[in-house]
Order: sequence, then C-alpha cells, then structure tokens
Amino acid sequence: MGALGRKKPLELGNKKALTQPLHIVWFKRDLRIEDHRPLARAVASGAVLPLYVVERDYWALPDTSERQYLFVRESLVELRGQLTLAGQPLVVRTGDAVELLDRLRRKRGVAGLYSHQETGNGWTYARDLKVKDWCTQHGIPWHEDRQGGVIRRLKSREGWARRWDRHMAEAVTPAPHGLEPIEGIDPGELPEPAELGLVPDDCSARQPGGREAGLSLLYSFLHERGEPYQRAMSSPVSAASACSRLSPHLAHGTLSVREVAQATWARQKELKDWPAREAGTWRRALSSFSGRLHWRCHFMQKLEDEPPIEFKSMHPAYDGLRDAADDNPLFDAWATGMTGLPFLDACMRSLIATGWINFRMRAMMMAVASYHLWLDWRRTGEHMARLFNDYEPGIHWSQVQMQSGTTGINAVRVYNPVKQGYTQDPEGHFIRRWVPELATVPTDYIHEPWTWGQFDTECAGYPRPVLDHEQAARAAKEKIFAVRRSVGHKDVARAVVAKHGSRKSGIRQHMSTNKRRKPKKTDNQMSLFD
Repeated sequence: MGALGRKKPLELGNKKALTQPLHIVWFKRDLRIEDHRPLARAVASGAVLPLYVVERDYWALPDTSERQYLFVRESLVELRGQLTLAGQPLVVRTGDAVELLDRLRRKRGVAGLYSHQETGNGWTYARDLKVKDWCTQHGIPWHEDRQGGVIRRLKSREGWARRWDRHMAEAVTPAPHGLEPIEGIDPGELPEPAELGLVPDDCSARQPGGREAGLSLLYSFLHERGEPYQRAMSSPVSAASACSRLSPHLAHGTLSVREVAQATWARQKELKDWPAREAGTWRRALSSFSGRLHWRCHFMQKLEDEPPIEFKSMHPAYDGLRDAADDNPLFDAWATGMTGLPFLDACMRSLIATGWINFRMRAMMMAVASYHLWLDWRRTGEHMARLFNDYEPGIHWSQVQMQSGTTGINAVRVYNPVKQGYTQDPEGHFIRRWVPELATVPTDYIHEPWTWGQFDTECAGYPRPVLDHEQAARAAKEKIFAVRRSVGHKDVARAVVAKHGSRKSGIRQHMSTNKRRKPKKTDNQMSLFD
C-alpha cells in the first residue's frame, strides 16, 4: 500500500468520462502551483489534467537515488493536496511518459501539453525529444515555459545577465483556483521506493520535501539565519545553519527561482532603511546570496548549451586522462569516507547521512578525487550526484568538470584536504561528529591522527592515509599542466570560453597555464549549492 491509497489498475479513463479533450499539465521539476505559468496557461484554455509520471527508467539511472525520490514523493503528496483544493487532484502514473500520454490521447483526446522547459540529465533530454516527436506526429501543441534564468537555443552570452534580471522581475503567477474536476480518471498512487527498485541509502537526516518546508526555510534564512552567510558559508561547521538550504527546493521546483529572487530583493529593500548598527552584516549577506542566484542559472546554461558535457570533457584533451576502473580501491575509500584523511572523510560521511554539504566542501571532495586520487570524473560525479538531495544536473556536471580541471579554461584548484581541516574545522568538532573512531584523539593531532603515538591502539578501525596527499598533489599538477602546455590546447580553450564564458563583469574564466598563478579572491568558485 502506498501513501496515497491502495494500488489500483492503471486506468486513464472509463465510459463515464467526459468527452472534452484535455489540456495536460506535465509536472517534472516544478512541483508547485504558484508561479507555474504552464498551469495558468492550461487553466485559461479548458479542462486541465495535472499529471506526474513516475518513470522507472529514470529512477534506475546511476545519478538518481532513494533520497531524491523520497524528497520528490513528499513534495508530490503536498502538491496533490494543493491541486485538490484548487478543484482537480494531481494524477500520478508509473511508466513511460510517451506511452501514457498516448493512452490519454486515445481515450480522451489531448488538446495541448503544457510544461516547463527542463535542463536535466542526458536521459531526460532524450525523453523530451521523444515527447516532442509524439506531439508533432499527432498535431498536439506543446507549450513550454522557461523555468528559471536558463535560455533555450541561446545564440550568444552577450546580455545574458540583464535578461536574467528582467525575467526574474516579472510578476509571479498566482496559484489557480476553480479547476474543473475531471470525471472518470483515477488519481492513482505514488509507488514506494522499493517498487521502483531503489536501494535504501539510509539518509535519515535529509531535508524533507514539500513547498511548506521550502517557504519556511526561505523566511528563516532572509529574516533569522542568514546574517552570517557570507563569512560562514565556507565551513561545514557553520554552513549548515547559515546557508539558505533552499537548493533541494529549487532543484525540484517546490519554489521558483523568481520567488526566491523577489523575496530576497524585498528583504534587501527593507534593510536599506535600517541603521547600519542594526543592519549588521545582513546587507552584504543578501547581496552575496542574490549574486549566487545568478550563478546558479549561469552554470545550468552551460549544460543547456552543450548537453554532452555530462559525458565528455569540455576540453577534449582531458578525455580518458584518469583511472576509470570499476575495481579501484581508492574510489571505494573515497566513496565511503575511509581515506584516512579525517576532514575529507568527515565531509563524505556527513553528505551520506544528510544529502547536503556546503559548496566549498563539495569542491574539495571532487578535487581530491580527481587530483590526489586521480579518479575519473564521470564515476565520482555520478556517486556524488546520487548523494545530493539537491542534485541539479546543470550545476552539477559543470562544477564537476571545473573542479576536475577538464574545462581547460578555469584555474587549477588542488585543495589540500588536511589544510582545509585546519582552516574550516580548527577544533575538530566536525571531524569527531562524523568520524567517531577519532573521538579520543587530542585536538593537536585530530587533523593528522597518524602522527599521534597512540593512533594504532586508540583509533582501531580507522585507516592510515591511503596516499601521501602532498606528493599526490604534485604529481597531479604535473600531469594537468603537461596537457595545458600541449599543442593546440589554447585554441580549443578559447572556443570553450566563447561558448560558455559569462559576459558579466566579475564572472571570468581563467586560461593561464602558469602553475604559479593564483586566482583572485573574487574568482568564479561560487557557492552555487547554498
């Protein structure tokens, strides 16, 4: 039995059903009724069938997981309640989207399909192409609206930031009401994770789904938690409370980017009138956060413009550079938080348990995997995607490539995982919480416990480092810079900049091959997930 009732036959209609063709609103990564233009457009056109398709093949992909599905499932339960109050409950079906749409067409007739554009992974991209072909074949108009700041079929990045500002400033579409109930269609139920073959991943501390949870986070961040945001976002010790934590709600669409942007602007306007002493660091914090909303869409635009970057390096010189073997013990140590590098392992274990970690730690974890451990970015990227409750393909794969040095244009950032611990968790509180094997290690040794004389007797079960991280870093830099110095590298890199580089001041791409060059403090490593 599912959360929405007993399982019923997958019927989409019966003899008592009305004969009026349906305007289908296909919900995907937009699980809300507020600021939902496809829904409003459909309501103005005729009888509306709100539809969500649970796609088995999607949930069997290597970048999807139970934790993500549970967040979506909770959000769908809430969405169904909202649509029921509006007059017509959400209809849920499990199967192939094209097959289910065609069954609706044959049984009831489809006047139009309405949805938001989606910048998803390669699978959803291919699925949307099939849906487009189906619509064309049967003469059904498919009305797609922009979901956020991403622009489809963008010819040039010139003026992109200004267009983002204009789009976000447009009026929020109100939630509809008075939907005409559709007779003869069973609303259906949402399957349990096990019915989809999803493996339990024990993310007991993940954020709950649903719009109400998202609205609560938005308010608390803008009015209560967000003042230390700018200075607290880098450390996992403080970031969990100081960051907005809105990323899963934006990724799955329980809130729209426009809603968040406008709420932030309204709060900034309010703070303008506050005396400096009362405003504290609020103004800087929200200015920083507002900028990161731009950056979120900026990185999604990269995948929209070039879908293959999920599978191929932006700069082809880096394809096949690293170890992609399935049986690499270094991958297993990294993926389970057992590398013997305490801060790195604490970050991985925290992510496994909660489905979230701040951006700087995501960058470090990816960089250590790609440089020190010399693991292929595709495999490690899929592992992290499964762990992220807020997995957003457009941001994820762009960032995976940036942190792995495969864009050919960004500054090479080889994090020192031990130094990061000293800087971000100086007292070792975060380490002791997530690596309890080190609970008795004195603070002076917590970041390098293998140097403590009692390590072998007091820290049973926790390994010594799987490698010399300093030596591994030097070797990785030599390999990367050898590629950057190769013939033709710069010419291809210029083409990457022309296609993906931002034209907004302050958002710059680095093409230097000088290993001594240090990126500016205002470089493009932004906290895109916070």
